[in-house]
Amino acid sequence: MLIYGRNPVREAFRAGKTAEKIFFVKGERDARLSALFSEAKEKGVPVEYVERAVMDKLTGGGNHQGVAARVTDFSYSSLDDILSIAESRGEKLLVVLLDGITDPHNLGAIVRSAECFGAHGIVIPARRSVGVTDTVVKVSSGATEHMAIAKVTNLNDAIRELKERNVWVYACDFGGEAPKCADLKDDTALVVGSEGAGVHRLTRELCDGVITIPERGKINSLNASVAAGVVLYEAARQRA
Repeated sequence: MLIYGRNPVREAFRAGKTAEKIFFVKGERDARLSALFSEAKEKGVPVEYVERAVMDKLTGGGNHQGVAARVTDFSYSSLDDILSIAESRGEKLLVVLLDGITDPHNLGAIVRSAECFGAHGIVIPARRSVGVTDTVVKVSSGATEHMAIAKVTNLNDAIRELKERNVWVYACDFGGEAPKCADLKDDTALVVGSEGAGVHRLTRELCDGVITIPERGKINSLNASVAAGVVLYEAARQRA
């Protein structure tokens, strides 16, 4: 869905909608446009500058005020929703928290693995993280239709809430124990970081433990979505 105009785009951001791309007219200079640009960059939304004629065509001649955004209509869940799903199934919680995943292909692959291995939901931060875009839906092979995905203001606060509910939280990072050595049968949350930064220091410090996948190759780290799949498989194996 394409929306345009400064206020509609700004309100879409405030409402937590996921923007797949934001378009600006080349050469437009305005404080409100600058603010939208800054927010888009902070959220990791791709930005494209186009000629005014292109924008006019894109918006069907509407009053775009120099900006338009393509947003998704995906309906996000809450953390409570995810907890309720596990409870309704009579299962121990298995949830994945994503710390700074900005590649929609990675998110889509993680959603697909999470659904395949019986996770009850995925939690993503509202800022500096990719949301559910058309690309995510496509890469997930439709798993987004069957997976609760919550968008939270602060990932660390979500971890604190889970710990208060007696959920064991593991960071998937370097310097920890092998997945098979961790007890993943009880209520468990897995924190997966970005490929560049990994799990942020403060986030890692909040976790109860660290899981590290043993590797023998010359490349020192797995793709984030592959790492998530490996640990999710181990959780499913232990629970089986």
